[in-house]
Amino acid sequence: MAVNSIDAVQVSRMFLAGARYLENQKDHINELNVFPVPDGDTGTNMTATIMSAAQAVSAIKDPDMKTLSKAISSGSLRGARGNSGVILSQLFRGFTKVMKTVDAIDANVLAEGMQKATETAYRAVMKPKEGTILTVAKAASDAAVDAAEQTDDLIEIGERIVDAATAALESTPELLPVLKEAGVVDSGGSGLLEVLKGAYDYLCGKDIDITIEEEKPDEAEIEKEEEVKFTYSVAFSVKAPERFAAGVDSDLSAYLSGIGEEVKLTSDSETMKISLLTNEPGKAINHAIKLGEAYDIHITNVKLDGKTPAPSAPKQQSEEEKQPENSWKEIGFVAVSCGEGLDSIFKELGADVVIKGGQTMNPSTDDILQAAEKVNAKNVFILPNNKNIVLAASQAAELLDDKKGIVLPAKTIPQGITALINFIPDQSVEENEERMKEELSKVKTGEITYAVRDTSIDGRAIKAGDYMGLTDLGIKAVNTSIVETFKEMLTQMVDEDSALLTIYTGADAKSDETDQIKDMIKQNYPSLEIDIQDGGQNVYYYIVSVE
Repeated sequence: MAVNSIDAVQVSRMFLAGARYLENQKDHINELNVFPVPDGDTGTNMTATIMSAAQAVSAIKDPDMKTLSKAISSGSLRGARGNSGVILSQLFRGFTKVMKTVDAIDANVLAEGMQKATETAYRAVMKPKEGTILTVAKAASDAAVDAAEQTDDLIEIGERIVDAATAALESTPELLPVLKEAGVVDSGGSGLLEVLKGAYDYLCGKDIDITIEEEKPDEAEIEKEEEVKFTYSVAFSVKAPERFAAGVDSDLSAYLSGIGEEVKLTSDSETMKISLLTNEPGKAINHAIKLGEAYDIHITNVKLDGKTPAPSAPKQQSEEEKQPENSWKEIGFVAVSCGEGLDSIFKELGADVVIKGGQTMNPSTDDILQAAEKVNAKNVFILPNNKNIVLAASQAAELLDDKKGIVLPAKTIPQGITALINFIPDQSVEENEERMKEELSKVKTGEITYAVRDTSIDGRAIKAGDYMGLTDLGIKAVNTSIVETFKEMLTQMVDEDSALLTIYTGADAKSDETDQIKDMIKQNYPSLEIDIQDGGQNVYYYIVSVE
């Protein structure tokens, strides 16, 4: 039975079926990643991206093409994680630009939409590379155009789209030698094929569970919210010499204890310093000013800050609290980090907001957007500090409304740190952007991690459990000894111009191995200055920079 058009309800169900197919193959897609590092997150990122849109689609009770297009486009755009997720969101964005203009999808609309999807995705990537998800998308859209010229039957067109995408995926190893050597097809293209197969199978009448469970908040976030019983931390002073001459006012203390907790009152005979946690800061202040003149008032929204500070004497307002736009500074920073020690380093160097992320936990476009919105600055530099986060950061920068977002394409933690070190507050946005970008290229980065599977890269045999030294140019060291791996990696990084070597130790780094590494460097590179910092990162035992 031929199908010549599909309405919004049918399209929404096909989209949800595609989302479920992708979700079901998430682990398999993760395993297709070429490099055997413990960050197999392509399937995870693409699933998180499409599920963000699926949640929005499921929430529409009576969809039409406009509302459905907005849910798919906005949901995937904000939920996009990693390069593969961003490209998937751009494919949806392009398709919905066409879809939102019609009441139903026929052969011609499908072909036009898929063409637009491919064009949009290619434009989103600075240097498009064949043998990737883009190759699969182009093959699918070309097949849609050719088929639409020959038939109006969407089922027949769908079959040809899936066949073309499958063939293109199987050809990816021929287009990218690294895929062929590793014996895998492109993981992003594999994810896209699952979406297409799910949508097609539903169109053909296959019984597919398209129920999308509501997104469950992170358990740690739930615990954190439960800990925050009171929203506001309030601190202020009241001057009333006659009232406070006898010390702490018991009536005032009793009243404040009734509307909050952790009430602290200290008196110096003329002034009462007051602090507490409460949900009614206005009541606390209004009651206190009946006793005298209030001043030095500070109110902090504990939930927005993400932690409960112990109430204390009046303090400066948090950097992350919203201020009037006319009081914004000229330049602020958002940095992505992957360890407590690294978080502290970024904050000490001037990052206004630090997002936890990196390998295995790429932040979404919306995560980065929300972080940038917290920064009280007219211009916000975003440091992704990971090559798989740059595209999501770029999308977030474009979505900012009331300030300018500028992505400094730092692809490693050391690059991000170098960028901040080279920031000069007295110089313009343009001058800082130019200099910081220039300094990124001067940093050499190395990382020590382990292999999660047997493979072969650049003719080098790698066994599961081997330690690997990764530089900006790829895997440059493999050994069963972490110290020997580090030593071999350094031979690819240090030259006669090298002066400073900084080591950021990971959460799993062992102190005795760190000492051995330090001794080895002193012996082999006596002229190098060595700086060892506690990074606290997972996945990588050591992150190294050479300058």
